[in-house]
Amino acid sequence: MGASAGAALAALSGGAPRLFAQETMEKIAPSADTLILLWMAGGMAQTETFDPKRSAEYRSGLKSSDVLSTFKSIDTAVDNIKISEGLERIAKVMDRGALIRSYQGGDLGFILHSRHQYHWHTGYAPPQTVAMPHIGAMIAKTLGPRNPDVPAFIDIGQNMEIGGESAGVKAFHTAGFLGTEYGPFLIANPEDAGASVRPTPELGGGRFERRHQLYEALAKQSPITRYGGDFQKESLLRSVDSAHRLLNSPSAKAFDLSLEPKEKYDIYNTGRFGLGCLLARRLTESGARFVEVTTEYIPFKNWDTHENGHSRAIGMKHQIDGPISQLVLDLEERGLLNRTLIVLASEFGRDMMVEGKPDKTVKDQVTVPDVITDPKFFGMHRHFTDAGSVLLFGGGIKGGTLYGKTADERPCKTIENPVKIEDLHATLYRAMGIPANLSYVVEKRPVYVTRDGKGVAVKPIFS
Repeated sequence: MGASAGAALAALSGGAPRLFAQETMEKIAPSADTLILLWMAGGMAQTETFDPKRSAEYRSGLKSSDVLSTFKSIDTAVDNIKISEGLERIAKVMDRGALIRSYQGGDLGFILHSRHQYHWHTGYAPPQTVAMPHIGAMIAKTLGPRNPDVPAFIDIGQNMEIGGESAGVKAFHTAGFLGTEYGPFLIANPEDAGASVRPTPELGGGRFERRHQLYEALAKQSPITRYGGDFQKESLLRSVDSAHRLLNSPSAKAFDLSLEPKEKYDIYNTGRFGLGCLLARRLTESGARFVEVTTEYIPFKNWDTHENGHSRAIGMKHQIDGPISQLVLDLEERGLLNRTLIVLASEFGRDMMVEGKPDKTVKDQVTVPDVITDPKFFGMHRHFTDAGSVLLFGGGIKGGTLYGKTADERPCKTIENPVKIEDLHATLYRAMGIPANLSYVVEKRPVYVTRDGKGVAVKPIFS
């Protein structure tokens, strides 16, 4: 359970992190107990989803520069908010949510998804001198588990063996210097989640307990504990103990999707992401603290829409529309939405013409013809970091709120209320009752939960 041994080894250089108490630290009453991050991995095109512009229909001979959106806009439950067609069910629950249209990705030079995803998930641009913790690990360390039998940080849907950028993606799926026990419980396929917390039948008759005792003994002799300090040893052993406790707990049933009524299961079953949303709901009910569900980052697939952007977006919106809206409704019905913050986000947006930001363009990574003669070029191909959309529900969020604005014509850059990563993180941490200047000391220096501790929460979106 938890982060890999490699992540734990990375923590050895820093010693035991400790809370760095500051007199200026703000006292915040949390508006949420659980955070669910719905990660649109690969660069979700904002103008094709939650920030639609004037739309164009495909025809041979269409100028690429004339394409801003390839879908029409639709009404939502909120009069002044329109989103893209294909998201009709999310549109019906927009009165429970807040939409930020002015998220700006970092200026990291040549754009690699793994670098921007690392930046988003940790708040720090790579490379760093220490392994930075995932935001879920920071929350797990700071707040602890809601239910001691359920991992505080659970990550659903990302296969770590993805090819070219797998090392970069693995790098932020850890607790970094915080230690193994705060790392993610990784579930690649939600349909297999039940089996991951159930001892196999051949371990009956006392073999499971004997196996656990043997594993603990081996853990005490591993390189991590042999050469590390007491902190590393205790962190690893606590991870082993937590895994053993979960396997013996009634809470393990939350991982078993076969226990869900078929009619509800079928609503969520649009694929692995949809079932991940169902699993996130079950885990929230059972006391999880932080759950990430991803559409999965695979180069040139899913939201990584370098080609066939329009047709790919149709499929991706089908995957997310029903499950996300049902997650909101289910948590509301169970009285949990007001204490659960749901966040939908992506590393950056998309544009046909601009790579990076209009005033900070970087080297193009895909050729977009001036005139479109093939449907595969109809859609959002380049990485656009000047504007992206973030959608939030529950957890103290003011329903029906629209924040930030982008230009209606290219370049569709942010023109009101820009939100940097440190401010977005400050917003999420604020909902969880964590101040933006909280820090842990590693290698004799403070590492803040937001960059330099200066993130500013977007307060207008809170009730």
